[in-house]
Amino acid sequence: MKKRQIKILIVDDERYSRDELKHLLSEHDIIHVVGEADSGESALVKTLQLKPDVVFLDIEMPKMNGMETAMAMKELKHQPLLVFATAYPSFAVDAFRYDAIDYVLKPFEEERLQETIGRLEDRLVNIIPQQEEFPSKLAVESDEGIAYIHPDDILYLYRDERVTKIVGSVFKYETKTPLKDLEIRLKDFSFFRIHKSYLVNLKYVTKLIPWFNGAYQLELKGYSEQLSVSRNYVKALRERLEI
Repeated sequence: MKKRQIKILIVDDERYSRDELKHLLSEHDIIHVVGEADSGESALVKTLQLKPDVVFLDIEMPKMNGMETAMAMKELKHQPLLVFATAYPSFAVDAFRYDAIDYVLKPFEEERLQETIGRLEDRLVNIIPQQEEFPSKLAVESDEGIAYIHPDDILYLYRDERVTKIVGSVFKYETKTPLKDLEIRLKDFSFFRIHKSYLVNLKYVTKLIPWFNGAYQLELKGYSEQLSVSRNYVKALRERLEI
C-alpha cells in the first residue's frame, strides 16, 4: 500500500532559497510541496488555507521573522510541525523552544535533508498501529438481566425521575444507574450533554433547529422525535459539531 505523502509549506523571503529547497524536497516521493510563502504574514494565511503537515521556515525575514511566525502558528487550531531552515546556526537553541522537529542550515545538503525527512516520516507516516481490541460494550443492568450494548448503537440517554433510559434505533433499555455515571463510562465515545437530563450521541446529529429563548431542537438520524437543547449547552455543542 502506498504511503501517504507529507504536505509541506516552504517559507522564505528569498526566491532562490525557496526554489532550491523545493527541488531537493521534491526528489522524495513521500514529499508534496503544497505551497510557498515569502513572508511570515503570508505563511500564516497559507497555513490556514493549505493545512500543511510541516512548515520549513526561514528565520531572517523582514517584518515578521521566523521566530515570531512560529509563535503565531502555535495559536492555530491546525498546528504544523516546524523545521527551521536558515543560514544562521546561532538561532538553533531558540528554535527548539518552539518544539521544532529539526534545524537545517543553508546551503542545504542532500544528506542532511534526508535525515530531516526521516524524522518527519517517523513522526507522521511510520506510526505503528495499535493492536485492535475487542470493542467494549456498555453493561446495562435491570430487573430483566444485564444487556450489553455497543455505545455506537445508542442514539441518546435521558433521566426520567429515578430511571435512566437508553434509546437506540431498535431498542430501549431502562436502568437505575444515574446518568452522570453512564456519562463517565461513555467519555471515550462521542456523547455530549445537551440538557441536564439528556446525553446524545453526536454521530447521529443531523440538524439543529432554533426554538425559543436561545434554546434549540435537535434532530437525530433514524429517529423521528426532536430533542430539546438547553441554551446553556448550545455554544459548546456547536463547537463540538462544527469543523
